[in-house]
Amino acid sequence: MSDAELSTPESQPAAEAAVPARKRPKPGERRVQILQALATMLEQPGAERITTAALAARLEVSEAALYRHFASKAQMFEGLIEFIEQSVFTLVNQITEREAVGSVQAAKVVAMLLQFAEKNPGMTRVMVGDALVFENERLQQRMNQFFDKIESTLKQSLRSAAEGDASATPSVDAQVRASMLTAFAVGRLQRFARSGFKRAPSEHLEASLGHMI
Repeated sequence: MSDAELSTPESQPAAEAAVPARKRPKPGERRVQILQALATMLEQPGAERITTAALAARLEVSEAALYRHFASKAQMFEGLIEFIEQSVFTLVNQITEREAVGSVQAAKVVAMLLQFAEKNPGMTRVMVGDALVFENERLQQRMNQFFDKIESTLKQSLRSAAEGDASATPSVDAQVRASMLTAFAVGRLQRFARSGFKRAPSEHLEASLGHMI
């Protein structure tokens, strides 16, 4: 809110200058606000474990208010993971539907993943597990499954490319390249998070992918 909105003209009656009552969030709106606040807090370089007390303080609500929307902090992180999964795999599906060439599919999937992380630093800490170290083990397992699915997608794309190149062992070739690309992507995300978000994951991306695909 700007200073202009806070100030009131001298000629205005005191009754009209009263601050309006705070509106109650719409159903589901507070839940989104909680997840946005958590993601923003995760964007702080070197941020340590985020407590529900700190999250509640940022939102200017009680911890009890948080638990009316999420049964636990683990459930809050699951909300962020769901956002990551839905966002990334919606884009993956668009790429595989629109791009016919397998090798190009794979390159675009990796590029999209790194660009998503670059735009969402807080989510990157969830993706690489830094934010999940002290949380429920199932959260890390879910992120592991996320990258397994990315690797499987890359393998499928690269298999068609290997078959097109008349490879004698298309499945093996595709698996090796998919594993290499996934490891590359994870490494770029880890470097981004541990550099305090200074080393962009998309750095020299086109040249790097050109060497691997």
